[in-house]
Amino acid sequence: MARNPGRIETLYPTLIYRADGAGSQRLNRDLAETAWQLARDDKAGRRWCLQHGYVGYTSYASKSDLAARHAAFARLERIIGRHAAEYARALQWDLRGGKPICDSLWVNILPEGGSHTSHLHTNSVISGTYYVAVPEGSGALVFEDPRHAMQMAAPPRKANAPRAMQTYVSIEPEAGTLLLWESWLRHEVALNRANAARISVSFNMVIG
Repeated sequence: MARNPGRIETLYPTLIYRADGAGSQRLNRDLAETAWQLARDDKAGRRWCLQHGYVGYTSYASKSDLAARHAAFARLERIIGRHAAEYARALQWDLRGGKPICDSLWVNILPEGGSHTSHLHTNSVISGTYYVAVPEGSGALVFEDPRHAMQMAAPPRKANAPRAMQTYVSIEPEAGTLLLWESWLRHEVALNRANAARISVSFNMVIG
């Protein structure tokens, strides 16, 4: 008598949302122009970058409310809101009349040699990045399997394992790409090996 084969069921998926062409070339030009202006004028932001060894410029610790300050970032925030609502539906969240709203939004200028070590985003439910300028070789966004710390004595994954089963997964964005993920997911920005700066806008969202 033939034995019944076993079944494998996939549980607890980690969903990454990607929208290419989420913003127009004109929006990207406006965002880039404003980003460079901020990098020149934001003394507190430059001081924070110097104190914390951040290569390049970020407004994270000085001006994270850019949508309230600049029209281009306000336009981007509206785009993010529409995509975040779609992402929340895919996550099957019961929002009970609420919706994802942007809690903070900041710009990053990462020059050649810059990177961002592994981290996650606290006090929010959705985080993400919109890519304004992405020179070739300027660094992927790398996600880490959230179960990594609990796998203990598990053998390493095969080099040719399916993408969904790899421990680290790299995503190569392009100008106009919007990425969303749940804020507890650990990630890092790979080294920028291009001879030009990568410009991005990161953000956190809460349910309001």
